[in-house]
Amino acid sequence: MKKFLLIISLLFPTLIYAQHKKTAPSTYDLLIGTYTKGKSKGIYVYRFYAETGRLAYLNEIDGVDNPSYLCVANNNKFVYAVNETGKNGEVSAFNFDPKQGKLVFINKEPSSGADPCYISVDKEQKNVFVANYSSGSLAVLPVNKDGSLGAVSQLVKDEGHGVNKERQEGPHVHIAMLSPDEKYLLYSNLGTDKLNIMRYHASNPQPLSPASPAFISVKDGEGPRHITFSNDKKHVYLVTEMGSAVHVFDYDNGKLKEKQSVTLLGAGFRGQTAGAAIKISPDGKFLYASNRLETNEISIFAINEKTGELVFMQRISTYGKNPRDFAIDPNGNFLLVANQDSDSIIVYRIDRNTGKLSRSATEIEVGNPVCLKFAPAE
Repeated sequence: MKKFLLIISLLFPTLIYAQHKKTAPSTYDLLIGTYTKGKSKGIYVYRFYAETGRLAYLNEIDGVDNPSYLCVANNNKFVYAVNETGKNGEVSAFNFDPKQGKLVFINKEPSSGADPCYISVDKEQKNVFVANYSSGSLAVLPVNKDGSLGAVSQLVKDEGHGVNKERQEGPHVHIAMLSPDEKYLLYSNLGTDKLNIMRYHASNPQPLSPASPAFISVKDGEGPRHITFSNDKKHVYLVTEMGSAVHVFDYDNGKLKEKQSVTLLGAGFRGQTAGAAIKISPDGKFLYASNRLETNEISIFAINEKTGELVFMQRISTYGKNPRDFAIDPNGNFLLVANQDSDSIIVYRIDRNTGKLSRSATEIEVGNPVCLKFAPAE
């Protein structure tokens, strides 16, 4: 009996390690959305090796016009992309084979707006949500059982303008993201300095209706862009494009209350800037935001576990131009930056204790990369 217990005690750590390995895959697919005005032909898929940060080319699909933003369905079988093609925007659906990283076109539908720049899908794969930037509208498209898209079922058209006559002459919707419980949808309007809140009922023919209150405003001229939710679902973080700042909100059942604002800029900086993407590390301890134009940096903040407030940790170059998007690998060890105007994706190591970044040796060339999405490689 003692011998049996000794064997079990020796094997137990190995079993725990094996379980950990099972829940933390060592490979992922990295899907890359692009602008097809330069070297790019469409959407690219690379295999990402989570233990080393290495990237290897897998596949691509061409003939897709300006797939500037992507989302992956919860079942990992479908991918949706906006086609940011000007006045008559579109949305494309694809079958996805994660083993080969292969995309097969299913169908395409009008987005009922100009320059769609963001797309998301609910967990049950009933609807996709599209932000039409130039026309200032939010479109809902139903998803069929075969992953194909139906025609727009609801179009929410914003009105109004902001103080900046060049950038805020009208509404400009920039993101449409469901709350973690999917009871609400939040969407930003760069043109009106508002973060809007809608109730979401997936089964309704028109699933969105205004919440109460229906929006929260930020300081004039800030230009709200992208948001992310804290891991504990108690806070929302908003990066502003024109203000290059991160705003922290308490969040409770569709209601927002601002509590902090922190700049992405170094002391004394007076050049041109534009805040872009915002993400939180998988462990929920650190927040990252990118800044473009003459800054081309990633800013890192520690998140106060109790209050959700931010403490500045680091500001680091992206070693390229216009870091429009970035992604953190699901294991939390690497951060990948898409430099749109230098055709490069740079891989950084993340210090899990401080959240700080250090550049790795991995870099790949992709034409005009503007969106990075991880998916299980299966």
